[in-house]
Amino acid sequence: MADYKQIAKIIGEADAILIGASNGLSISEGLNLFADDEAFEELFGDLKRKYGIRCLLHGMSARWPSEEQKWGFWSRLIKHYCLDYKPTPVMQYLRHIVGDKDYFILTSNGECRFELCGFDTQKIYEIEGNWLTMQCQNVCHDGIYPNIEQVKLMAEAERDGAVPSELVPRCQKCGGAMSVHMVGENFIEDEGAQRRFEQFLNKYHGKKLVILELGIGWRNQLIKAPLMRLTASEPNSTYITINLGEVFIAENIRNKSFGIDGSLTEVLQSLAKEIR
Repeated sequence: MADYKQIAKIIGEADAILIGASNGLSISEGLNLFADDEAFEELFGDLKRKYGIRCLLHGMSARWPSEEQKWGFWSRLIKHYCLDYKPTPVMQYLRHIVGDKDYFILTSNGECRFELCGFDTQKIYEIEGNWLTMQCQNVCHDGIYPNIEQVKLMAEAERDGAVPSELVPRCQKCGGAMSVHMVGENFIEDEGAQRRFEQFLNKYHGKKLVILELGIGWRNQLIKAPLMRLTASEPNSTYITINLGEVFIAENIRNKSFGIDGSLTEVLQSLAKEIR
């Protein structure tokens, strides 16, 4: 049984909170990249039968026959999961827990839910990119551009999984294809966000830092492993990991850690109740 009062006290006394988030958080909000489930069938059943895509992740990495079809898929995906998104209880509880403390968010999720819930974009490092920006597919330059207005037009005009050719985004430098700014071939790193993350760590080095990990399994070397190493190296840090069905804490940080196996929504709700 988790001691929510003790955890809330530690958060209340912290100088800052570092949030790490991965697929488990997305799933708690109804977005499962890996599932061929009812939600996927409802949104992409036609493209599943037409092109054989088996889940969202498969569609995101597919080699589509044309740019019109590629952006047909992406505009439908972004409209549904980003533009039509409304903050869920899990995010509302998280906002309450963070309160007015300084924070930083390290996430591999690309659907921009933190920004859409009011978290400061300058305090978020989406290490695998995000769906609301795009880059030159050929990387003729390293610019990263917002795509929201174009996606709105494409989503409105999309028919049978394709958008009109005149709405397909083109690189303003070389005229070539654009791609959603997500990790993969020719991915452009967000050096600005990476630099801000390093500045946050330097600012709170040696201070009371709560590392709050949301929905990350033990195999995750991208976020979980570095966060556990950070916990070990920071003498005044506390590591709190919440995940449904799988909680892993390295032996060398067990004495300064809390692991909670449960639904993120329910756990964060219980924790939020203890934080005034």
